[in-house]
Amino acid sequence: MKILVDAFGGDNAPEEIINASLLALFKHKDLKITLVGKAEIIQDNLIGKKYDQARLDIIDAREVIGCDEAPVEAIRTKKDSSIVRAIEELKTKPDEYSAFVSAGSTGALLSAAVLKLGRIRGINRPVLAPVLPTAKGTPAILVDSGANMDAKPQNLVQFAMLAHVYMNKVLGVKKPRVALLNVGVEESKGNELTKEVYPLLKAMPINFVGNMEARDFLSGDYDIIVADGFAGNVLLKSTEGALKMLMTEIKTTIKSGFWSKIGGLLIKKKVGELKKKFDYEGFGGSVLLGTKGVVIKAHGSTKTKGFVAAIEQAMVVGESNILQIIEKEFEKMDSLEHLQEKADVSKAIDEDKQNKDSNEE
Repeated sequence: MKILVDAFGGDNAPEEIINASLLALFKHKDLKITLVGKAEIIQDNLIGKKYDQARLDIIDAREVIGCDEAPVEAIRTKKDSSIVRAIEELKTKPDEYSAFVSAGSTGALLSAAVLKLGRIRGINRPVLAPVLPTAKGTPAILVDSGANMDAKPQNLVQFAMLAHVYMNKVLGVKKPRVALLNVGVEESKGNELTKEVYPLLKAMPINFVGNMEARDFLSGDYDIIVADGFAGNVLLKSTEGALKMLMTEIKTTIKSGFWSKIGGLLIKKKVGELKKKFDYEGFGGSVLLGTKGVVIKAHGSTKTKGFVAAIEQAMVVGESNILQIIEKEFEKMDSLEHLQEKADVSKAIDEDKQNKDSNEE
């Protein structure tokens, strides 16, 4: 298996990215990696390091797209950037490369993937789907986490199906529990978008379990959380920030005095287990579902450990034939109009049942 890696994407590039790539090669003897970026800088970072040269290639790319640049304009003008060059390699050599991993500009990565790789037939908008840890030790997927800030009901319906297929076929969860992010669990709660999406999700051939409040995000009671990109991104970053602050406060409290330090020694193992349990970097990055190529977006601030996990995630997804599976599932999927008809019938049945129960009382 051969993976493309953006050596110049992210806050810690290129050193941490290169170190992660070498570590991944050491751990997986059947893996090959192609680093994309400024060749002389990559080569300088490889000096004195032991690795199998036969399994590491370099593609020279002279430009870097910054996170502050307009994504579409950047990929059009910076054709020699690490992101654009890697995406083109993935597109033109699908039999050689299984996936592409980058911690670079999310907007540029999404734009390049959509415009150059193209979308799988039947999919309106691809979606970023990060896998996150939960209190029960099971993974949870959030769709969308920021790729589509303004979404329509049809988009959320497709997000739910994409995540369902991914969790079922790649992560092996037979009947993933799908929830809709909302301000309350009642069916009537929410804004216009969630109220319109709820009955559509209910009519789909998935295990839809209703609305979910943000506070239950990492409870482990839900496997897939569906949201528009704006709400999903706010939820994701708020949760990451809260977990980071909590661990910092625990450390500060333990070091605040003599007896606290004694107590800290007693619970050191448990605190370490807690930190490991909610270490989202260990789950890799966000897979981009819906494009004609496997693309993994690693967190911009990720370091060696997190990037190794992203490469390993790319290996798993690349071996899963997920692109072909998604295409087949979407060929069978009901149209939005048909789902709406099912939702209307279901609503009429529920109302009729409520009327009968009311009359009997």
